[in-house]
Amino acid sequence: MEHHPSYLQKHASITRSRINNFINDNQWRDVNLKSVIEYLRLSGEPHVSLEVWSAPGQDRPTFEHAAKQKYRPARIGESFGPSWTTHWFRVTVNIPKDFAGRGVRFEMDTSSEAMIWSVDGDPIMGLTGGGGRERHIDYLLTEKASPHEKQRQFYVEMACNDLFGNGDYHQHPQDRNIYYRVNSADLLSHNEPVLALYYDLQVINDMANRISEESPRSWQALAAANAIVNVFEHTDLSTVEPAREIARQFFKAQGGDSNHQVYAIGNCHIDTAWLWPFAETKRKAARSWSTQLQLMDVYPEYKFAASQVQQFEWLRENYPSLFTRIQDKAKTGQFIPIGATWVECDCNMPSGESLVRQFLLGQRFFKEHFGEISDVFWLPDTFGYASQLPQIVRLAGAKYFFTQKLSWNSMNRFPNTTFRWVGLDGSHVLTHMAPANTYAAQCTPGELMDSVKRHKDLAYTNESLYLFGNGDGGGGPLRDMLERLRRMENLDGLPKVKQAHPREFYEHVESTAKDLVAWKGELYFELHRGTYTSQSNNKLWNRQSEFILRDVELLSTIAHSKDTKFGYPADELTRLWKLVCLNQFHDVIPGSSINMVYRDSDKIYKDIFASADKLRQRALDAIYGELPPLTATPEGTGFAVLNTTSWMRTSIVAVPAPLSPVFATQADSSLVQVCKEDGVVLTVAANVPGFGAQIVKPSTHLHNGNAQFVPARVYASETSGSFVLENRHVRVVIDNNGRITSYYDHAEKRELVAAGAAGNVFELYDDVPDYWDAWDIEVYSLEKYHALDSGDITIGEEGPLVASLQLRMSISECSTLTQKISLSAISTRLDFDTNVDWHENRKCLKAAFTWDIRSDLATYETQFGVVQRPTHRNTSWDIAKFEVCAHKFADLSEFGYGVALLNDCKYGHATLENKMTLSLLRAPKAPDEHCDMGHHQFRYAVYPHAGSFNESNVVQEAYQFNVPLQVLPINPSSLLAEGRELPLGQPCFSISGARNVVLDTVKLAEDDKTSYIVRMYEAYGGHARALLTTRLPASSAHKVNILEERMCEDDSNGELSWLSRSKTVEVVFKPFEIVTLKFTS
Repeated sequence: MEHHPSYLQKHASITRSRINNFINDNQWRDVNLKSVIEYLRLSGEPHVSLEVWSAPGQDRPTFEHAAKQKYRPARIGESFGPSWTTHWFRVTVNIPKDFAGRGVRFEMDTSSEAMIWSVDGDPIMGLTGGGGRERHIDYLLTEKASPHEKQRQFYVEMACNDLFGNGDYHQHPQDRNIYYRVNSADLLSHNEPVLALYYDLQVINDMANRISEESPRSWQALAAANAIVNVFEHTDLSTVEPAREIARQFFKAQGGDSNHQVYAIGNCHIDTAWLWPFAETKRKAARSWSTQLQLMDVYPEYKFAASQVQQFEWLRENYPSLFTRIQDKAKTGQFIPIGATWVECDCNMPSGESLVRQFLLGQRFFKEHFGEISDVFWLPDTFGYASQLPQIVRLAGAKYFFTQKLSWNSMNRFPNTTFRWVGLDGSHVLTHMAPANTYAAQCTPGELMDSVKRHKDLAYTNESLYLFGNGDGGGGPLRDMLERLRRMENLDGLPKVKQAHPREFYEHVESTAKDLVAWKGELYFELHRGTYTSQSNNKLWNRQSEFILRDVELLSTIAHSKDTKFGYPADELTRLWKLVCLNQFHDVIPGSSINMVYRDSDKIYKDIFASADKLRQRALDAIYGELPPLTATPEGTGFAVLNTTSWMRTSIVAVPAPLSPVFATQADSSLVQVCKEDGVVLTVAANVPGFGAQIVKPSTHLHNGNAQFVPARVYASETSGSFVLENRHVRVVIDNNGRITSYYDHAEKRELVAAGAAGNVFELYDDVPDYWDAWDIEVYSLEKYHALDSGDITIGEEGPLVASLQLRMSISECSTLTQKISLSAISTRLDFDTNVDWHENRKCLKAAFTWDIRSDLATYETQFGVVQRPTHRNTSWDIAKFEVCAHKFADLSEFGYGVALLNDCKYGHATLENKMTLSLLRAPKAPDEHCDMGHHQFRYAVYPHAGSFNESNVVQEAYQFNVPLQVLPINPSSLLAEGRELPLGQPCFSISGARNVVLDTVKLAEDDKTSYIVRMYEAYGGHARALLTTRLPASSAHKVNILEERMCEDDSNGELSWLSRSKTVEVVFKPFEIVTLKFTS
């Protein structure tokens, strides 16, 4: 029979539509290819029997518990819920002889996530019900059924949530109740040749649609697909083979040697918490990863990478048999543990030490359970990457970095794909950003073509990584993705693609790429800037947990060195650091998770603080245990304070209540203050040594030898109606709205506030982002705000040590702010202790300060250093940084003078010309409709300083603002009477010769209880030669990496020189270098 010519080139769009209709699930389903993909489907008795047991409340019981329960009959069409509940099905199947000789699958669609378990309690694979591309509801019972199959029984654990939580989080609260319908529970056999033809056509059709019509290959694909449609007849399955032969002929054409090489790796990015709680993530990991193990058995070429060590640990604890299977597949190279960190953490807000612990915990787990560490830092979805990461990555034994998130930039397209990322200190890591611009690719020809089209560095390297598999909520790659990959492996018209370990890609680039470009400094993400501020209390507790664990480790190390019988709490500290690192996941600390997650994180922080407080007290008891407790006795004439920073400092402290009467009556009245508000007695603790303690006595601290002591005072200005706070250093004028209208430095004879401007101006902004509510502050929000001006201010404390004002401000009809503005007698620093009752809707509250200072750059603290960012908006790159992240301070300095803005828990900053702003609170409504509603307490401060930032002590002052002196609960009177020295009266560590070096961390070594670790960093961006002296036992010192492995030393350059008699080590620092030392006794 002759065929009429189609002239398809003349009506290509019509032909494309024809082919789409032939393979899609649409109105033509009864006559197109879909009509014969299934051979046979059976449901109901006697083929499938369902029984169910519903767990109480939101319990997630173990298999062992669920299997013992009493089950009732269940039916198709029945709904289960409410949301976040769990229902266990006992499934009994009888495969009839109709399926003999064929593969048989069980399909169950619960409209939700589910897990299939064997009757022996082994997790087999996950299911994802409902619609969408993530749908996966089939479980292979047998590859070839016999005529007399035995009855099978297994369990299905139904979780009443879908892959992305509990419905549309933009529109509905995530704690609402949804019921999920069981839509099917069937036995199914496919016509496998028809299914194979379907995969053939998916590839050919997408090539016809995506390859340019200027290429003959596009027309070849269209012609082949059209020919298949012409050959196939749904009523005659003998036409399948000739149709497949057309496809095979098309697939025979291979690409050339110069084609782009794509390295494909399966993955299923699982957010450790986001639209679901931590507890559900434990099950998500098991569901997703067990499914991948099933695919590996069918597709031996398949390789799958999984990151986030926390999820591995959960799996080991809750699914030990599954974890063992993963270890076995890791040995074959199919299952690839990757990433190096405990979770895929936020990289903006965690401290430097927190990032160190992310790597330390992650790499140690990988080494212990998989025999090797990861050399790839894997963060596909994190919201920006701090400039010290290259150095930290290298110090953690890794050297490669992967992400793709900067493809989401809202203003500027990031210019590089494969490049060397250079950090603050000059360290670099080979970095790649997948040009397909996704970590959830679906294995289509168009995506592979995008890997070439969007690649920005083809001049230097002709390869790219390609991450495929459903993600965010897990799921991972599916069978159809792997089938398409097989067909596209080496196909003319497409890049070559092979499945490979990411390391293979990086090593090949490393060995073949020429002249890769470099990017210096932070990888700033031009989106999700609101995450620096959302969930304010969560950020406060993160900061506090970082500092309390720092103190616990320091004191426990000292206690252990004093008495080796003191049991260093290594296991408990590891547990607490794991919790801190868990809450630093990139959707938790940024504030972009549902309310349920923050109820969990609140409990975690309470656990951290309760345990850390006990550990700290235990260490103090071991150090000072011989001394009596502090009580009101005639001998109680002094108390002790402890300084856990590494430099000497003078601070105003509260006298312990038992000694308040003694100080109030015996001390010089100018150096003691009884607070009006609460009766607390204040005094001065002068020159307390770094990492040391000192006794404060009322009879000996008079002026501390300083005859020029000037009390702090506060008074109302008779001429302006404003109020004045003044000490020997500065005079600050504040109006009735709490605004600073003048800040005058006596020594420098300098006014800091620009003419007509003010500081501490509260600005309330409209905060309605383009799409991502909790995530984003948009640039247009800067156009719509108003300054609050309904304040009322009164005099609080009147000196001599602290003078203060009390401000009450109405923010709106719903929200109020109260603030104590205080100036001590001993500093230029002005403190703002703030309480806010916050009940707003999509508003952002900021505090703004406009200074008489001009600089093109502002300085912001980052992990182990600082970054400088423009204060102008010359380019689109500058404009994009209208909101940036900083840790304990931001600083604006010119030659000779500067002002720093300190904080105890805030991260969102901006500096435009001479105006600095600090973002205080936001009020987004999704995905947590209660985000930040309620009471907040936080502190910030202004710290003027002579000299530019590099000449200042801003880094030290910011530490002191966050780490107050600790009053020790001991009575040192017996020491005074006997002339003995207070324990730690001499600093246990001291640094000389390098004021730009900060000693940040002291801890016991991980695997050597006779050694301890000291971590320091250069903070200002210069070289240094520091002498570090320890008074703890030590016979040697060596430089180690952050995994505490010994590094090579070059003594000829003087990098490390040990002076055994004085127990002093000389360390040479490069700018912003992190140095970790291991002292062994």
